[in-house]
Amino acid sequence: MRSPSIKPILLQLHSIAGLALALFLSVIALSGAVLSFEDEIQAALNADRSHVAVAATPRLSPDELIARLQAAGFGKVASVTLARDPSAAVPIRFARSDDASRPSSVYVDPYDGRVLGHPVGEEFFATVRKLHRWLLLPGDAKGWGRPIGGSIAIGLIAMLITGLVLRWPHRPGSVKVWLKPNWRLRGRGLHRSLHAVLGTWAMLIYLVMVLTGLWWSFDWYKDGAAWLLSRAPAAAEPMPAKGQGKGLGNPTETQAPRGPGMAAESGGKRETSATLPLDRVWSSFVQQQGERFVTARLTLPAGGSLVRVRSWTTDATDGVRDEFRIDAVSGKIVSAELYAAKPLGDRILARVLDIHRGNILGWPGRLAFMLAALLMPLFAVTGVLLYLSRRRHKRMAQRPVGGLVAGE
Repeated sequence: MRSPSIKPILLQLHSIAGLALALFLSVIALSGAVLSFEDEIQAALNADRSHVAVAATPRLSPDELIARLQAAGFGKVASVTLARDPSAAVPIRFARSDDASRPSSVYVDPYDGRVLGHPVGEEFFATVRKLHRWLLLPGDAKGWGRPIGGSIAIGLIAMLITGLVLRWPHRPGSVKVWLKPNWRLRGRGLHRSLHAVLGTWAMLIYLVMVLTGLWWSFDWYKDGAAWLLSRAPAAAEPMPAKGQGKGLGNPTETQAPRGPGMAAESGGKRETSATLPLDRVWSSFVQQQGERFVTARLTLPAGGSLVRVRSWTTDATDGVRDEFRIDAVSGKIVSAELYAAKPLGDRILARVLDIHRGNILGWPGRLAFMLAALLMPLFAVTGVLLYLSRRRHKRMAQRPVGGLVAGE
């Protein structure tokens, strides 16, 4: 598997990469571990404001909810999340302010539009996410944090490959040698055993994390993965709406009237005001999905009139979702990406984030990925200790014999 001549070179490469990246890898891994169960933690922290008592009156339409928020002085809405559960509050996110900051989201009572409060922990997890993705560097996704994170990921791939070659045992068929630390060792020997064996346990998970994490770091990597896995670019097929009708929890039975936020036709060109109406979008979506969805998020565009609707048919934490583009003016479903209808390659691309988090295997997968992430500082510490130990032994071996005294 390896020759004696190549081992020192690989060890040098492994050590240099490890020393240069240890701190960065530990920060990225620990922040990722914090995010592993963000949804469950947020649900527990906000249990008192994310559910309401079911009322006898119909739930307000999306436009009515937005109108009441704006009348109360809130800013421009960026997305509205609606649920089939009649006891679920409506989370609403706001667009970024002029200074690029985003106001805190709110939970709203779907029956009377009353604001129930801001999500607890939202700002904390947003900061941790920026740390994980961009190391809190200025510019976020448009700054230097994105390519730096990708370069760190490539460095980890090099460390994984060189580490595997360096630790290849004389008896590669022995499961015990690969997977069981030697607890009888002490000092440098124990550090080497822990570093090698725990690295073997976590190697596959780290490789999955890195290969999926590069998706957000480099456009060339994302384009290459899409070319390799996806079918023809037209993944979103046009789908006509089934007609206008009664929306879930929405008393509107006919097309919503044109309001002040509606895009207007002028000289054959569409001009969009600050806030698009969503009632037609919601009505068309419900007509199309019926009882098949659990949660739907309506995201308003930065420009134009096409509203993106993400629909989860099960618990949103499992990542499986359908996606629609619906024109807010006409209510027409312009395109629909149904997860069940996608080929395998497109399903993989649709769930890159779930693969990155281990969520593709459910909560046991997320737990395994979180534990692997928590191990990263251990590799950093043991790697540094092994490097210092090698340096110390090298200096001792190079000491001149004449400089030794009796008994030394």
